[in-house]
Amino acid sequence: MLQVPSEIYKSFVAAIDKGNIKTMPNRSMPAAPHPTPGALLMGDAFNMRHPLTGGGMTVALSDIVVLRDLLKPLHDLNDGSALCNYLECFYTLRKPVASTINTLAGALYKVFCASPDEASKEMREACFDYLSLGGICSSGPVSLLSGLNPCPLSLVFHFFAVAIYGVGRLLLPFPFPHRVWIGARIISVCSFSLSSFHFLSPSILGASGIIFPIIRAEGVRQMFFPATVPAYYRAPPVSR
Repeated sequence: MLQVPSEIYKSFVAAIDKGNIKTMPNRSMPAAPHPTPGALLMGDAFNMRHPLTGGGMTVALSDIVVLRDLLKPLHDLNDGSALCNYLECFYTLRKPVASTINTLAGALYKVFCASPDEASKEMREACFDYLSLGGICSSGPVSLLSGLNPCPLSLVFHFFAVAIYGVGRLLLPFPFPHRVWIGARIISVCSFSLSSFHFLSPSILGASGIIFPIIRAEGVRQMFFPATVPAYYRAPPVSR
């Protein structure tokens, strides 16, 4: 049952009766750093994700903490060029939190986006049932959402765990051919690159082909192996 505060109930009902309800546009924008002496982009000017999970503020606050720790040992901020070169490591150090939340936000939107396709419906129901299992099945995704566990590998693990759980639900108590086909479609798009599965329906590509495109946009190396990026070890400029 829908619960609406009494203060806006009449306006809400009037808007429903009137119809022509407008939806707000949204977009995602992976971080594409452009080092500029004397300037540093942050927030939605630098990096955007779907607002479904409210992760934008979490990413922004995490970025502030990373930047604070980077600037803490500095006493002179007048050398813009040297400082700009040093702060390139900021774009790498922020990746584990930012990329995890960005990917999760996009994934949840694609999964729960309305679609008549049977496989999409199974994925949505599998997500709800997976969370209802409790334990790590609920604490794991929640810690990812909140930024308390900014681990990309944990995100990938839970993503495939939901898919496998969904397939298991389909095949029990008896693997009917139609259910086997739906399960195969879910697993296939979760396991391989989208470019190899043009024969699948667009709704399936939208609902399940989520992880790889976003990870590719965020940067596989920066997301999973940030310590291999040279800027990761960049030392602060020497104060004069």
